[in-house]
Amino acid sequence: MDSQNLLAPPNKRIVCLSAEAADICARLDAWDDVAAVSAFASQEGLPPRPVIGGFSTTDVARIAALRPSLVITFSDVQADIAAGLIRAGMNVLTTNQRTLNEIAGAIRLIGGAIGRPAAAEDLAADFLRDLVALRTGADPAPRVYFEEWPDPMISAIGWVGELIEYCGGVDVFAARRGPASRDRTVTIEEVVAADPDIIVASWCGKPVDIGAIRARPGFATIRALKVGQIHALDSSQLLQPGPRVLEGGRALRRIFDAWRACIPAASRSA
Repeated sequence: MDSQNLLAPPNKRIVCLSAEAADICARLDAWDDVAAVSAFASQEGLPPRPVIGGFSTTDVARIAALRPSLVITFSDVQADIAAGLIRAGMNVLTTNQRTLNEIAGAIRLIGGAIGRPAAAEDLAADFLRDLVALRTGADPAPRVYFEEWPDPMISAIGWVGELIEYCGGVDVFAARRGPASRDRTVTIEEVVAADPDIIVASWCGKPVDIGAIRARPGFATIRALKVGQIHALDSSQLLQPGPRVLEGGRALRRIFDAWRACIPAASRSA
């Protein structure tokens, strides 16, 4: 038997418990094999699939009733779910990508597991090629505070920080780019002291409240707020570590290019 297809028998029934896994399956032309997805998975333009649960909670019994050939989960957040699925006798693939290169690796891993290794290799190559296209060496480089969550305030996860750099920016909290959210917690005082040129917020799973960010003590003194450089991006564009992060990268590039066009280099030291 082809080792590439050990987890993907002829009658595949895949359950995707992370949005990026569902997106990857769709891009690999495997949507017909998907039996159910999580609440945050986009099904736009696709035949709808049942929503089996949220990201951090799901019903193992409901998944078992679908008799899946493979369940795909993501990260330590779903570790307990994955363990429960394994104890219930299901095949589970858990990815834990935290960087842009690891996203390409996860595409290949999922593609191999669902019997589409060649298509996955093409998708991963396209992803890496499109990343290179985002690169710019234009000056000046804006200093950027990216906010993933407001309370506690959490700065950019690894792949988002890398995207900021690809797109010509500087992640002001790059030194805290750890895998766990607690590694990336920052305070109001630290953001004020960093004095970023641009603030980009993309709150995981809920709309950004720009007014609430503006109202934080001391934030009125930040350069970004003085020049109106505070932006909200949909979390599906940036916080789901799959091919869609390219959409977020292009949005970041537009924001940085517009800032660069309006802000003279001399003002960076003002």
